[in-house]
Amino acid sequence: MPDLNDVFTPALGQLEVQQLLRRRRVAEPAGEGRLRVDGQPRLAFCSNDYLGLSQHPALAEAMRNAIERYGVGATASPLVCGHSPAHEALEHELAQFVGLPKALYFYAGYAANTGCVAALVERGDAIFSDALNHACLIDGSRLSRADIHVYPHNDLTALDRALSAHAGARRKLVLADAVFSMDGDLAPIPELLALCERHDAWLMVDDAHGFGVLGEGGRGSLSHWGLVPSRHMSRLIYMATLGKAAGVSGAFVAGSAPVMQWLLQRARTYMFATAAPAPIVEALRASLKVIEAEGWRRERLGALHDALRDGLAGLPWQAPASITAIQPLLLGDNGTALAVMQALEARGIWVPAIRPPTVPVGTARLRITLSAEQRMEDVKALCTALQDVACAIGG
Repeated sequence: MPDLNDVFTPALGQLEVQQLLRRRRVAEPAGEGRLRVDGQPRLAFCSNDYLGLSQHPALAEAMRNAIERYGVGATASPLVCGHSPAHEALEHELAQFVGLPKALYFYAGYAANTGCVAALVERGDAIFSDALNHACLIDGSRLSRADIHVYPHNDLTALDRALSAHAGARRKLVLADAVFSMDGDLAPIPELLALCERHDAWLMVDDAHGFGVLGEGGRGSLSHWGLVPSRHMSRLIYMATLGKAAGVSGAFVAGSAPVMQWLLQRARTYMFATAAPAPIVEALRASLKVIEAEGWRRERLGALHDALRDGLAGLPWQAPASITAIQPLLLGDNGTALAVMQALEARGIWVPAIRPPTVPVGTARLRITLSAEQRMEDVKALCTALQDVACAIGG
């Protein structure tokens, strides 16, 4: 058997040839929507900090105060001694915020989805997953050992057929991002719920990119669609991450009390992982208050969105419609995506290229993201730079 280096050195070389080799960059916040990338100042359109809360003084103060009370580590899993009064309060506040009976806080979004999907279904059950779902939903599906059926993106007719074809499955679980992370478009949650009710299935939605941004007071995609959660408790499991618009880290799952109790008992990523430190949790509690109180952040995000859409309209590349802070610019091949990224960086703008396997082959892109920290002149600078780059390298 060859040694490890003999296997992976040529494999890395192949990634390089395919223009798929990722390289980490050292980044730190520089204020007002800017980063220092490898020590150089950059105007950044790459963060998921949609409301600009990661640097908010109220969150930092809450974390500092919590350190005095709790220290810096949770010391054990939530089922041992890692579930503090801060965790208990946060779960109650999260459930109230999204209008659901109970919530369960996880240390990471990836852990929430992989753990919960595998706890809800198992071998002999059936999962129906949108083709553009995030990797954590895909991995949770694989871990569950249920039969997996992938339906074309947002294709309700195909999903209807698939649910009918597998009506005999013991349990049926439909999985969908509420806001798709690489395209910024929305899942039709009301229609998905209607299909689940018709076919005796469950629906789990991942609202990682809708929570804090969409809906009344930033309450997320259920609010955006005008859904009354209490009417759908027998079908719906809601998940959202807290490291994006909420500005901190972790995630939560919410739904009926029996389902949350089952996940507490069976989600291995909850049971066997050290809890998030309480200072992080207290920062999240402060974040919920800011999300609700500072509605101007969502208003600014909307104005930036409109300006960016206008600026992208004249480019030779496709910019699919998106009402969210995620604005993809499809460039096609990996080489073009890297060339545009590098040309923008030379102009002081940081928008990383997104390539397979994160997105389908042939759809390499810039994933432009907006933040309430940015200014209108920042968006204009990006659009001007993109126009210059398009003229320089062709579309």
